[in-house]
Amino acid sequence: MTLIAEMPFQRIPRHIAVIMDGNGRWAVGRGLPRVEGHLQGAQVVRSIVTECSRLRQEHGAPDFLTLYSFSLENWKRPAAEITFLMQMYIDYLRQERATMMENNIRFKQIGHLENLPDLVLDQMKQTLAETAGNDGLQLNLALNYGSRAEITDAVRAIAAKVAAGKLDPRDIREKTISDHLYTAGMPDPDLLIRTAGEMRVSNYLLWQISYAELVVSPVLWPDFTIEDFHKALAEFASRNRRFGAVGPPNSLPAESR
Repeated sequence: MTLIAEMPFQRIPRHIAVIMDGNGRWAVGRGLPRVEGHLQGAQVVRSIVTECSRLRQEHGAPDFLTLYSFSLENWKRPAAEITFLMQMYIDYLRQERATMMENNIRFKQIGHLENLPDLVLDQMKQTLAETAGNDGLQLNLALNYGSRAEITDAVRAIAAKVAAGKLDPRDIREKTISDHLYTAGMPDPDLLIRTAGEMRVSNYLLWQISYAELVVSPVLWPDFTIEDFHKALAEFASRNRRFGAVGPPNSLPAESR
């Protein structure tokens, strides 16, 4: 039996976040330009997104998949690599819309829109519009994203409401902050997968992953397979999630079931 077949399907996380790391190292290790690693990584994105959609259709979860695609810090990379990545996003959105529609996937972008090329924005808007009516897996692409910037934006929006007299500071709760993040309306990630063996979260969903289970795979993203993904899900399923309380083994909060 496969790992996924042995898993209790009620233990599949509702929201999975992924830091897709190792594209450059994969290419350099093979004597290839770094961009070749990104191209191979894009193929892995397709396989993981499709697998998540299949799992949701057959087993009811996951509902959300959030991929860390391009950070605010990534603008520090060589200009040629950035240009290539932006063109790759244009091609990805253009080519994958049919796959999203076929698999009932709804697309959403989280992150700043500033500095993104017009052609990227055009393809993004078209993909948002065409998939808006889908009610299957929601694919969140964290593009031009940084968690500290996201939290800063949320604080600024809340402060503006306070200044306008629309919000009493005494009424600010954790939910108030969550409701002003880019992920408003979504459950927090249950599982964060990071590839390439790096032990850091890299300014990714810092507020949202407060209680997420972290699984670090040594596999570089371009080599990350469906089997590796299933291993991460199986590792998640084996964890005891008590959220600071005392509970039975492998317990889940009611909202995660």
